[in-house]
Amino acid sequence: MQKQRWYHIVPRNTGLSIYAWIIFCILPFYFVFKNSSPTGIIFGLVMILLFFAVYRLSFLSKGWTVYISVGIEMTISMIMTMFLGYVYFSLFLAFYIGNIERKASFITLYVIHLLTTLGAVGIGFFTQTDIFLSQLPFIIISILGVILLPFTLYNINKQERLESQLKDANKKISQLMVLEERQRIARDLHDTLGQKLSLIGLKSDLAGKLIYADQNTAKSEIEDIHQTARIALKEVRDMVSDMKEARLDDEILRVKQILHAAQMTCHIDGEPKLKDTPLLIESVLTMCLKEAVTNVVKHSQATSCHITIKQLPKEWLLKIKDNGIGLGKGSYKLKENGIQGMRERLEFVNGNLDIQASQGLQVTIRIPNVIKEVEGQAYI
Repeated sequence: MQKQRWYHIVPRNTGLSIYAWIIFCILPFYFVFKNSSPTGIIFGLVMILLFFAVYRLSFLSKGWTVYISVGIEMTISMIMTMFLGYVYFSLFLAFYIGNIERKASFITLYVIHLLTTLGAVGIGFFTQTDIFLSQLPFIIISILGVILLPFTLYNINKQERLESQLKDANKKISQLMVLEERQRIARDLHDTLGQKLSLIGLKSDLAGKLIYADQNTAKSEIEDIHQTARIALKEVRDMVSDMKEARLDDEILRVKQILHAAQMTCHIDGEPKLKDTPLLIESVLTMCLKEAVTNVVKHSQATSCHITIKQLPKEWLLKIKDNGIGLGKGSYKLKENGIQGMRERLEFVNGNLDIQASQGLQVTIRIPNVIKEVEGQAYI
């Protein structure tokens, strides 16, 4: 059952204005005073106040007490329908039942409510014929509401719960991606700077010891320190550049230049400029393309590279195929040279990496079109 505050009488997600519900709440008083004797007025007022009290409590009930509350409300609704011609309480029950989450409870109460309402209306036509005929269109609308509204509300609430679960899942995915990205940055920093900083430390100690004993050697060590520091600074800048927003069409231009410089022919199929694609997805595709082409240039011994880009309704597809040595003797190891990094990046977006050796090597990357970008989210 959807949570409502204790002072809420009007059900949520009814699709009706609160003013319509105020009219529904006032109408029973109108019928009681219009068509009843003094004894009937007192009886009607007691039934109305009792219905609203139990109706409010039913939203606070849990477990078996829900059935007791609804049972009392159905009984009051039947009495009011048969003796006073007031069928509108059935709409309050219809909206209440539509907000029940458990399917078994929903179906049970729906069937009971529908049968009791139809039975009460049938009896009311014989006991209060004039009243029922005078408001026949409204009675028909109420019966249609009893039939249709619970299912409508049940489906709306179910959709809202699914959307809420999807939102929570996307939020959790975003948090996991940020955590994984931090770990990746930490690994990259360790691999990039760890060794060089250790080397700088060792050479600094050695230069300090040799500065009085052998100044020429000490100067050479200091020059090595400067060179190592410059290399480390360049690698850090390259890392920062890689972490910036990456566009596939920009990477295609660089790929063409790289392959041309390596004296390889380049064939591009598809449109590099993706439409309505989350930045996360495009960044992953771009980085995977960069890694794959780097492997082709360094290790494939190929003379041509064929790149296919397809933005399909259900997935993004990227293929990189060369005519090199494939997985034969002397080829590179799949766990090295960025392949593992590609797999890790694709895991973020439920992507798939397939590598096949057929007259060269073909790398196929597929990312399903089910990931929605979260606003303000960090991306790879």
